[in-house]
Amino acid sequence: MVEGSRGGPRPTDGLPLVVVGAGACGMVAALAAARRGVEVLLLEKGAELAGNTVRSTGLIPAAGTRFQKDAGILDDSPELMAGDILEKNNYESDPELTRLLCEESASLVEWLADEAGCEMVCYADFLYPGQSRLRMHGPKTHYGSELVAQLERTVKNEPGIELLKNSPVRGLAWDGKRVSGVETAEGTVTAGAVILALNGFGGNREMVEDYLGSEAAAALYYGSSNNTGEGIRWGISLGAATEHMGSYQGHASVAAPDGPLVTWGVVVNGAILVNRDGRRFGDETVGYSEYAGAVMAQPGGEAWEVFDEEVYETSRGTRFDEVTEAGKVVRSENLEDLAETFGLPADALAETVEATNRSIRSEIQDHFGREEYKTEPLEPPFYGIHVRGALFHTQGGLKVDTRARV
Repeated sequence: MVEGSRGGPRPTDGLPLVVVGAGACGMVAALAAARRGVEVLLLEKGAELAGNTVRSTGLIPAAGTRFQKDAGILDDSPELMAGDILEKNNYESDPELTRLLCEESASLVEWLADEAGCEMVCYADFLYPGQSRLRMHGPKTHYGSELVAQLERTVKNEPGIELLKNSPVRGLAWDGKRVSGVETAEGTVTAGAVILALNGFGGNREMVEDYLGSEAAAALYYGSSNNTGEGIRWGISLGAATEHMGSYQGHASVAAPDGPLVTWGVVVNGAILVNRDGRRFGDETVGYSEYAGAVMAQPGGEAWEVFDEEVYETSRGTRFDEVTEAGKVVRSENLEDLAETFGLPADALAETVEATNRSIRSEIQDHFGREEYKTEPLEPPFYGIHVRGALFHTQGGLKVDTRARV
């Protein structure tokens, strides 16, 4: 591989493949092509590889992997995985594409481990929201930045890939019939094929407001600032169809004011979320993305996670310890002190926790229909984290077929 960061790509008379965007997706595409003998030019507009995967937990769902078998999970399948996804998104995604991605998921994860130099384990201690089986895979640390670093090391050692950073693409070259390359500051780079791996438009506030609305536009954006939607705009200008432009992934618990991310495992382990009034406002267990909108809709777009020692100890790990080390976790011997620290009404918070405990003891039905709680009531000492709802990434884009062609 030849790597550069200055000057941009030189105009060419033709390359087999140009990949635009060197995040995890772009690097995987470039590696897969290079392993098939295809010469690849990989263009990244940033000075560093800082896409959304870097900010994520690096987890990848896959069904039927050898890593699941090693963890004792023997009853998963692509069919089950596809069913989970379709049920979770209310059957809005294309069923054929959904099933195809699920069918390829195991081979992808095993390819990442065997061919791309990525550490892969199956997490057998956390059932991810919307999944009926334990099928999340990734590095042991739960850091997507580690996954990206591993991919970059492999790309740097791969003959046939030229990676250029600080090389923004300005548009697509069009010969009147097909996309024939990309336009850069230095000129046209012609190519037999172009792969767009640009994520979405979460970093483009105007597009977010146009497609997702003012509430999302006003929310904290916790994705890469490089995700500005130019690939989508290029496609639209050439007549390409789009779909799901109003869809997005959010997160209901990013530590205020601007991070770090509070793993949703805290809620799964038994935490509740309250608003400025000290009241819960929904079933937190619907999922971190679904509940992001509920948090954004609260006064100030903020909430407070409240939990006890048992939840704190169960949640400890690399990602949660980062939140603790950042000074975002508050410990109090009683609810009154916790409420005072956060400026919440103590009486209301006490009533909320008591109602939660009565639901845990099966004395009353949860007002919001939450069924998954810790087995024992919340008890002192109590912990709290001030959080915000955030936009992670947009999910709409150019419509593709089962061969990823626009």
